[in-house]
Amino acid sequence: MPGKLRQRARHVLPWVISAGLLAYVFGWVTDWQRLQAAMEQANVPVFVALAAADRLGFFVVWTWLQAEAIRRFVAPVSFRSVVAIRGGSELLRAVSNPLSDAAFFLGLVELAGGHLAAVVAAIMVPVALHFVVMLLQMTLALAFVEGGVPDNRSVVIVTGVMWALVAATVIAIRVSGTRSVALPFVERFRGWLGRFNLRDFRLFFFGFVGLAIFDVVVQGLASRAFGVSIGWAELAARIPVVYLAFIVPTLGNFGTRELAWASLFAEFGARDALLAYAFAINAIFLLINLLLGMLFLSRGLALVAGMRRARREGETVPKPLLRDPTNI
Repeated sequence: MPGKLRQRARHVLPWVISAGLLAYVFGWVTDWQRLQAAMEQANVPVFVALAAADRLGFFVVWTWLQAEAIRRFVAPVSFRSVVAIRGGSELLRAVSNPLSDAAFFLGLVELAGGHLAAVVAAIMVPVALHFVVMLLQMTLALAFVEGGVPDNRSVVIVTGVMWALVAATVIAIRVSGTRSVALPFVERFRGWLGRFNLRDFRLFFFGFVGLAIFDVVVQGLASRAFGVSIGWAELAARIPVVYLAFIVPTLGNFGTRELAWASLFAEFGARDALLAYAFAINAIFLLINLLLGMLFLSRGLALVAGMRRARREGETVPKPLLRDPTNI
């Protein structure tokens, strides 16, 4: 009985948090008249074009890098098939990022012939490299932001925590490798890491570097089109903090993005203007997610169903593993 209660609590708690956060943002701190007035100051065509480019850019780059991870380390799947599954899962992103990511991951497992552990290991490559690029982005940008540590404490704290995690991981790997210390998780991580060469990471690293630069430029231009001019260094330093805030479960990131954006960039505009900008970004992203989902959902579902049917009938789908990164 206690186990069932804990399981139910894990399912219910994210929705409770989401509802409370959304109610706080839109029912308590938002002045809808002033928010509407802030939106009326925007150059709508330019803003919409830039916001759409940002969302589509993330979709293309993430899909490409995740497809490359599966193709290089698991199985020679079709890039178009990965696009179809990723696109179909975007329909769920209108509700929840974790739900969409879970659907995409399950689709990849089916596409790769049911090799669950190998898919997990391969997908962790772009995830880990994205973490590294965000950390380097924040660290470098801190040298150029105005106000130093007093005006950027949230970024300094998050950067420090991230570097501490990296340092702790490195130390744990060294200790686990040189002493008889029982650290099963570290052993598995060290074994997983040892399956790759540095050149395996090069494409993913530079892919995310390019995406980070693109994101900062587009967000900077979009904010200016909205009438809020945010410094480039501040954008580079604080945008990763906004993305890390998405760990908090909300419906389509509504609530989380608005609070994070208004808090992190408060010195660059009125609160209502910042809330309006983040709200408008979320609305455009929601629309694009719905369009992508409707465009690819039927293809993705048909593909997954076909893979399951083929495996039941004993057909060869897909080809055997090229290199299983979990084979440690």
